[in-house]
Amino acid sequence: MEKQQTLVGGLSLGQIGAVAAGNALEFYDFLIFSFFAIQIGNVFFPVHDANGRLLLALATFGVGFLVRPLGGFLIGRMGDKRGRKPAMLFSFGLMGASITGLALTPSYASIGLAAPILVVIFRLVQGFALGGEVGPSSAFLMEAAPPPRRGLYVALQLSTQWLATLVAGIVGLVLTSRLTPDALTQWGWRVAFLIGALVVPFGLAVRRYLPETLERQEKAEAKSGVHFQWSVVMRGLFMLAAGTIATYTLNYLVTFATHTLGLPSRVAFGATAVCGLCGVIFTLVGGFLADRLGRRPVMTAAVTLLMLAVLPCFMAMVTIKTGAVFLGAAALMAILLSLALPPMFVSLMENLPAATRSGGIGTLYALAISIFGGTAQFVVAALVTVTGSPLMPAWYMAGALLLGLIALTGMRETAPLKTGG
Repeated sequence: MEKQQTLVGGLSLGQIGAVAAGNALEFYDFLIFSFFAIQIGNVFFPVHDANGRLLLALATFGVGFLVRPLGGFLIGRMGDKRGRKPAMLFSFGLMGASITGLALTPSYASIGLAAPILVVIFRLVQGFALGGEVGPSSAFLMEAAPPPRRGLYVALQLSTQWLATLVAGIVGLVLTSRLTPDALTQWGWRVAFLIGALVVPFGLAVRRYLPETLERQEKAEAKSGVHFQWSVVMRGLFMLAAGTIATYTLNYLVTFATHTLGLPSRVAFGATAVCGLCGVIFTLVGGFLADRLGRRPVMTAAVTLLMLAVLPCFMAMVTIKTGAVFLGAAALMAILLSLALPPMFVSLMENLPAATRSGGIGTLYALAISIFGGTAQFVVAALVTVTGSPLMPAWYMAGALLLGLIALTGMRETAPLKTGG
């Protein structure tokens, strides 16, 4: 029987990478599916109309969002009852099986109706697993961190999400520029998914040897007076909704650049890469500042600045319509959002007791993604279509940030530097 490992301090970068790989796969999968939705529709759905195939592909992608809250609750509760480590192994194993199965599913031309059925099943399993991944892994990183560096440890997880965005942008750019349309449809999109699946064996191997943090955290909190509060849950949902809408609105810039502004595809994919690079760097800065200055000052300042900057940024992109301005505006918004997210996440987790932290953060995050993330691009595109104004994404994002700002100002300050913990 394997000996129980004890936590004696911080984690290695490899261990942090293995824990954070689940969230990274989530963002990579989202972007890759949206990049190749046309090809996926052509392969799996026997509809003569091209728009119908695209809609069926996007609907298949969307079903994964429906089961995320269920995964967040059930696997999150597993993390609270049995431990963070078994929950992380279970969710990541499901993710690996589903993303690989999706990439290897034969076409409709090969196996008929079984093809779209298998794709829908794999998307449901993937959504369930992704929903359950966030709670245990986020709770683990916060609990494994030395108290003065919790913000930085949580930021490392968020940084890998942006790294996945950067990688997805590069993979999409390389495949679309190097392969013919027929090659993209036949096998190119499968390569993009299999690239994401490559991290699964590494993640599973390293996660097997991680220490368990739940029992130690519960003992530490027995003296701290941290209690479950519904006000924290509601504030947390609005905070995560604001961050989710802002993130997915930035992801919409690929479509916004080409469809609305008529800019070249290289500018659109370049914006994804620029946002990803800024996110990788500045989430770490946000986590560092949250540890040094406190959670509330950093997230309040960053969200306020982003709320004030989003409309001028979109106005500049719409009126000037050059690659340099588009990339610069995208970079500014990505930097401010990246500074806000780490203190937002760590503040919410520190305000939840250990006994409900994994399930709480997992369920809240999954609800925010399902309700607000899954609909953000549709809502933004619909608003632009109905109003005719290309500035509607900015107004939608700014409104969400305002609600998030109101919610986060009521959160208790939890940084050890400020509380003496």
